[in-house]
Amino acid sequence: MNNIKEPPPTEKLLEKEGRDIRRMFASIAPTYDLLNRLLSLGFDQKWRERAVELSKLPEAGQPSAFGGVTPTKGIKVLDICTGTADLAIAYSQKIGQGGLVVGSDFCWEMLARAPQKRKTLKNGCPITLVQADALHLPFADNSFDVVSVAFGIRNVSDLKEGLKEMARVVSPGGRVVILEFGLPESRVFKGLYNFYFNQVLPKVGNLIAAIGSSERTRAYTYLSASVGKFPDARGLRELMESLGLTQVKSHPLSLGIANVHVGKKPLREA
Repeated sequence: MNNIKEPPPTEKLLEKEGRDIRRMFASIAPTYDLLNRLLSLGFDQKWRERAVELSKLPEAGQPSAFGGVTPTKGIKVLDICTGTADLAIAYSQKIGQGGLVVGSDFCWEMLARAPQKRKTLKNGCPITLVQADALHLPFADNSFDVVSVAFGIRNVSDLKEGLKEMARVVSPGGRVVILEFGLPESRVFKGLYNFYFNQVLPKVGNLIAAIGSSERTRAYTYLSASVGKFPDARGLRELMESLGLTQVKSHPLSLGIANVHVGKKPLREA
């Protein structure tokens, strides 16, 4: 008798109903980190490091760009849709002692894999993990100096509301930082990338993610399909600006495979 559970079809996943997305990520949690490294050829870690750099966190001995935040101390970062906390860990290592990083995600199975990784941290600031919906963040207005997300905002059922929540909880003078997949601009490279991203990656990802699982997955088929439905860099910048963020810029990485989008929350008027 076949006891393997069938996941929702890709078309259903693209509707981004919370229950389906949570179930999908829970099913791939055991192999999530392995597949991130394998399918990105290790670039995903470099992309996260670049996102942290572009956040322009204050350095020791330099004035703060965050309006009243003491350099090297008191910096607070929120990483939403944190998954297994890779970006949260990158921020922790950058900030060092004296700050705080909060990683939030609505899938507990993903968050549950983060504590073991935190044990390997050296000289990083504390990381607090919170199970929370990106559309209803349990934090007060103006609570964080940076609010970030890596490859997660694409999965939120209402993109505009998700961005609005990020803008709400970031402090005036702070930054919203979004790391997300893009499409290469080079015609030749774009063709090769599309073949890999739409043909090779889904098959390999779904196959490995299903090993030892009681549930089949279409997560990596959904991945490629969801990128195609996500706004391009210009569209995302315009949406961020419509929510009041300023100095919004997109920084292409690895020939445009990924982009870091950064926007600043205006300082309060005197």
